[in-house]
Amino acid sequence: MLHPRISDPKVTRRILHAFGLRASKRFGQNFLVSEAVVDGIVRAADIREGDRVLEIGPGIGTLTQGLLEAGAHVTAVEIDKKLPDVLAETLKGYENFTLIRGDILKTNIRACMGDAPFKVAANLPYYITTPILLGLLEQKLPITELVTMVQREVAERMIARPGSRTYGSLSVAVQYHSRPEIVLHVPRRSFIPAPDVESAVIACHVREEPAVACRDEKMFFRVIKAAFGQRRKTLLNALTGTGKTKDEIRAAFEAAGMDETRRGETLSLEEFARIADVLSDVESDVQGICRSCGGKAADGRME
Repeated sequence: MLHPRISDPKVTRRILHAFGLRASKRFGQNFLVSEAVVDGIVRAADIREGDRVLEIGPGIGTLTQGLLEAGAHVTAVEIDKKLPDVLAETLKGYENFTLIRGDILKTNIRACMGDAPFKVAANLPYYITTPILLGLLEQKLPITELVTMVQREVAERMIARPGSRTYGSLSVAVQYHSRPEIVLHVPRRSFIPAPDVESAVIACHVREEPAVACRDEKMFFRVIKAAFGQRRKTLLNALTGTGKTKDEIRAAFEAAGMDETRRGETLSLEEFARIADVLSDVESDVQGICRSCGGKAADGRME
């Protein structure tokens, strides 16, 4: 070990004092001060010697140090302009560390990490957790494990099952791309300053193939967005948000052998895929008719 453990509260406080740092509300910062949590994230990501890891928001290097000590080659993306100088000191001597200055939501991750498999480990800023997680999964990057600290409520939504109060579009999207599980509950005292919410570490084991097969992934997610956009509505009414008429939606449910009066929170991934496939067929049929008549509608007007 090249340094004292940054996760030690005394060491963290010394670093913050030495650099005149305070947690930035703008970037949703809370400094992790629990060796047990750092070790838990490293274990959950199954870090082995030589693993390539993308870390989001390394802060002062607390989790980074744990990953590096486990033998990982870490590439970290940090948006706070004050922190590169801090990391240059706290992680001095670690040759398997690369820092990228920038916003993870604007970073070309494939260009940074290449096409070889890698893992993601992060203590995510809670105010942009969902865009980061979905952005990573939807890009179909060669990620094998995605282990992150998130707000406990968000973690519970990610693993929620159909019919539960917390089941929603985030649940479906995350489970479509991965197999999520909560691996650690994290008390507020694990941070400086203590956050106002409880936290959890969630491990998303990224699937090589999506959880369900669907012919048109765009339609699949259009259906999900519409279904949960107006949770109190029946699917017959909610799915008009996909651009389909009620007659088309009613016919789609009949073809899929499903009840149009159900609500989105009761549907499984398989059922969402069935509805999306039928609606996709309807769209394909309409487009085929338009092409066969030269793009003209029945009354002669151009569509």
